[in-house]
Amino acid sequence: MAEAIFKHLVAEEKLNNHFVVDSVGTAGYHTGDQAHRGTRRVLAQRGIACESISRQITRADLDKFNYIIAMDRENLSDLRYMAQAQGVGMNGHIHLLLEFADNTSTRDVPDPYYSGSFEETYRLVEAGCKGLLAHIRRQEEF
Repeated sequence: MAEAIFKHLVAEEKLNNHFVVDSVGTAGYHTGDQAHRGTRRVLAQRGIACESISRQITRADLDKFNYIIAMDRENLSDLRYMAQAQGVGMNGHIHLLLEFADNTSTRDVPDPYYSGSFEETYRLVEAGCKGLLAHIRRQEEF
């Protein structure tokens, strides 16, 4: 969901040439699968394309991307451990998505796969993605 929303926001701002956006999991449970049908439904209702196919994060991802964004603290911990274990210096570039969201009382995005709360997840992810894009624009000055 976050990948699709962030790509949509980037396209609306005509910033596609500034970003490579990808989505991965810390575990390979759903490798090769499309996003959950509930996620695709919520996104389609808002005219947002969702073409992502699940895959597991690799060391190459840690080396390639300037920002690694986790949805919850458990995944954040897993990512930091992975980066440290593989000797990848992330220099503060691993973050929780909701660090960038205003007016949220939580820092963890609930997984709608288990909770069924796709609308609430959408609201939180959209807020985080908007804040992340604004943060990157300030940092990169574009």
